[in-house]
Parts: sequence; structure tokens; C-alpha cells
Amino acid sequence: MIMVWIVVPAYNEEKNIAETVRGLLALGYSNIAVVDDGSLDETAARAQQAGASILKHVLNRGQGAALQTGHEHVIRRGAEVIVDFDADGQFNPEDIFEAIKKLQSENLDVVFGSRFLGSGSKVPFSKKYFILPLAKLINRFFTGVKLTDAHNGFRVFTRDGLQKIQITQDKMAHNTEIIAQTKKNSLRFAEVPVRVHYSEYGQGWRGGVEIIKDLVINFFVK
Repeated sequence: MIMVWIVVPAYNEEKNIAETVRGLLALGYSNIAVVDDGSLDETAARAQQAGASILKHVLNRGQGAALQTGHEHVIRRGAEVIVDFDADGQFNPEDIFEAIKKLQSENLDVVFGSRFLGSGSKVPFSKKYFILPLAKLINRFFTGVKLTDAHNGFRVFTRDGLQKIQITQDKMAHNTEIIAQTKKNSLRFAEVPVRVHYSEYGQGWRGGVEIIKDLVINFFVK
């Protein structure tokens, strides 16, 4: 049986993290690494009480940095398949099984989750018709990869595939960076439908501007 590890970056998610961890455990995913990214609340304690392993950043560095910390940890622990999963309860743990099945049956290196391949996600109007289409164009400009979704935190990697990806964008631009490195390293990838249940609006325009700024700086400075 393959060793699956779930990596959950978390910042001030004390209201949601325990339920997220319990939902994963209920489906048999016992290897859960929650990366507490400098939270100011009880995120770490509640995740640990729920049954997760805890990694901690002393200061808030950003989701990209938290994922890189989690990836390095689970690789050292012998993970063969690694799943990136958000802490806020918006993802459905049941979608992990089909994503891993696709990863293995099609001999892929990476599987990206998409809110637009199925009908299970009810995306807010302005996000669906304005923010996400723009984000997809930006992603394609910086990566050359055409995907049906952008900045979706649900991803599944093989061990070998993940070891070829090094996240240097500490904040939210890591999403685009992962796609760019997938192409650069000729990794085999595909998308799968995932269901996202929105409790809050999300990044919004301000978050989008920050992502573009980080990408532009990285593009011209590297």
C-alpha cells in the first residue's frame, strides 16, 4: 500500500482546522502534516488534538513557504504520494481518492484540482466570471500552460515529481510557480474535478494584485 501524506498549510484557522483534519482521518488518511504558518490563534493546538502532525513557522511567511516546509518534511518521512489540501474546510476529502487514482492509472507526476471540470463547485459570480478568468490568463502568460482553473490549492504529486519542484514564492504566487516548474521539468500532469464549498470570498482583487506583483518581480529579477 502506498504511503500518502496530506500537507495542510494553515494560518489562523482555529475555527476550521479540527474539522478538516477529522474529515481526512475519517477517510483513512492518517498521515497529515499541518504547517502552522505563524498563527496567532489556537490553530496548532486544535490540529494536534484532532490527530495531525504539526510543523510550525515562528513568523507568518505565506502559504508557499508553508507548503515547501510541509513538502520537505513528508519527503523525509517517506511519502510516496503527496496531497496539498487547504485548511479552511472548502475542499472535499472524498475528491482525494479519484485524484490519486488518476495519478496512478495514467502514470502522471502531478494532478491539479479544477473547480470547472465538474458541477460540484458553486463559485461566487464575480470570482467565476472576472477574477478567475483573469487569473487563468496570467497563469498562462507566465507558465505557457493552459489549465481550466487557476490558484486552486488542491494538488497531488508523486514523490519523484514533487522532488523536482522547489517553491521559492513564499506567498500566493507559488501556485503559478508550481505550474511553471511542472512544465520546465517536463512532468506529466492532468486535471481532475474537485468540489469547493465557499465559506468566505477568498483572495479577492487585492490578493490578485499581490500575486501579479510577486510574479512580475520574480520574472524580471531572476
